[in-house]
Amino acid sequence: MIELVRGNIVHENVDAIVNAANTSLLGGGGVDGAIHHAAGHELLAECRTLGGCATGSAKMTKGYALKARFVIHAVGPVYGGKPRDAELLASAYRASLRLALESSLATIAFPSISTGAYRFPLDEAAPIAIETVLAHRESLQVRFVLFDGATHAAYQRALTAAPLPSPRPLPFPDPWPWKRSLGFLI
Repeated sequence: MIELVRGNIVHENVDAIVNAANTSLLGGGGVDGAIHHAAGHELLAECRTLGGCATGSAKMTKGYALKARFVIHAVGPVYGGKPRDAELLASAYRASLRLALESSLATIAFPSISTGAYRFPLDEAAPIAIETVLAHRESLQVRFVLFDGATHAAYQRALTAAPLPSPRPLPFPDPWPWKRSLGFLI
């Protein structure tokens, strides 16, 4: 399931919230600053032990004073209009999902990564985020927590326009193959 809501991600009661972090992981402005402020000084102390994070990657910490048990710090690209920007943004979403799945989490909340101070155009970033999450979320319940109406509208357009992921083959054999051979439609 993918859900779009307007709100402040620091208030989300999910297994993990994703922080639109910088490469130092030591806090900043926007979502990053709000998460560090709400989580308390323990988050900064743990982030200092991580040695930063490369663009397109993610690292996970505890949530401390947040309702979320964990914070996944994803570093998106500073927009420069290059094709690699889209690859790095998708990679940040994939890395976040991978950490959540490897940790057996069930719920995750994302902000709009790189569309604030990093200036990634919203109408380019939203489809990348939605399509990447649709393709890689597996069993995770995903919520995009979007701070304003323009961001929410861009993500709604992207979700509406997104191609549905290819269905996965069933993990068991067809129980009624004879019906197909007789022309029955199931």
